[in-house]
Amino acid sequence: MRIGITGATGFIGKHLMASAMGRGHEVVAYSRRPGSGLLQPKQAPHALPETPLDVLVHLSGESLMGLWTPEKRDRIWKSRVDFTEAMVAHLGTWKAENRPKVLVCASGAGFYGNSGDHAVDESSLHGEGFLADVCAGWEQAAHRAEALGIRVITLRSGMVLGRDGGAFPLLRRVFACGLGGRLGSGQQWMPWIHIDDAVQLILTAITTETVRGPVNLCAPQAVTNAEFTQKLATALHRPAFFHAPAFALKLLLRGMADEMLLSGQRAFPHVATELGYRFAHPELSSAFKALV
Repeated sequence: MRIGITGATGFIGKHLMASAMGRGHEVVAYSRRPGSGLLQPKQAPHALPETPLDVLVHLSGESLMGLWTPEKRDRIWKSRVDFTEAMVAHLGTWKAENRPKVLVCASGAGFYGNSGDHAVDESSLHGEGFLADVCAGWEQAAHRAEALGIRVITLRSGMVLGRDGGAFPLLRRVFACGLGGRLGSGQQWMPWIHIDDAVQLILTAITTETVRGPVNLCAPQAVTNAEFTQKLATALHRPAFFHAPAFALKLLLRGMADEMLLSGQRAFPHVATELGYRFAHPELSSAFKALV
């Protein structure tokens, strides 16, 4: 297959590109990073040159990390919802024979809002909050490609764990210094997945014609923040005595703390289990062991 990937130099994108090429697929890489040496659509969807593609995987977007000021929220929304909407409209201008047969679009487990102890899967409704609205708008924009005869898959990902990207390298440094600890009550659920499983599950969804719509990109064993903290500390043989109070996180990080750190989703990968996908790292302890 010929697979186009936006955000190809990002954490997930570079692993997906390597794995796809390892399977014998041809990859067309798009990146906004200057000097990457790859095709650079920058901020304009119409800058993606028309070229025959079997699959387009859309992973790019403004980072969620940082203070959620009005300007930051605007950039998050525009880079995800508005960009994807314009990109799909641009695909409509391509010759039918050049359009991808499959569009895979990133989303997030934040789609479900704060689910508390209630388990959610791909059939669950979207929750409340800015991040839930962004994910819902993002997916809706991607699904407009169905009118072009394109099969659409949206990836509701949890925390993706890898040595070379995402949150894990920072967490490892913090915990290695003995400064790790739970956030708030620690009872909020944290969907997670090892980068190897994330990439293989994406490729499995692409090559399985019956898969369309949302796919929870998370391991079958969800954990609370307190469990995550304890297992990481154990893997690193370090204590985790520190505790970040909820009020301090809210004061320092504003809305980001409420929606990304102090709330969570007890997400279950129903689509993956129905496909019979066998996780290489179904349990967090084995994932941490592989990473450290």
